[in-house]
Amino acid sequence: MVSVAFVCLGNICRSPMAEAVFKELSHNDSRITKVESFGTAGYHIGETPDHRTIQACEKHNIPINHNAKQLKSQHLHQFDYILCMDEANLRNVKRLQNDKSTAIIQLFESLSTMC
Repeated sequence: MVSVAFVCLGNICRSPMAEAVFKELSHNDSRITKVESFGTAGYHIGETPDHRTIQACEKHNIPINHNAKQLKSQHLHQFDYILCMDEANLRNVKRLQNDKSTAIIQLFESLSTMC
């Protein structure tokens, strides 16, 4: 069983799109138990994705239903993988690590080497 979180800065563009696409691609895979996305910053909490993210998903028939959330330290032991959209967010996520953190934290581009 595998749980995955995608992380960008505000959680209204890149990470919710990655979440939506991953959910669509893995919806028949019983090993995937949880897929979510978060932002390292909290200034968009509760907002829906950026209109361009929604348009891109709609163009490719990818369902997207999301409200922005901020990543907290407890998420680092609730997910198996936390995939960050860039180096700055990777550094921010690693700052949240503590002795309870169990997630493998990597750049999103590492996903292709995990499959």
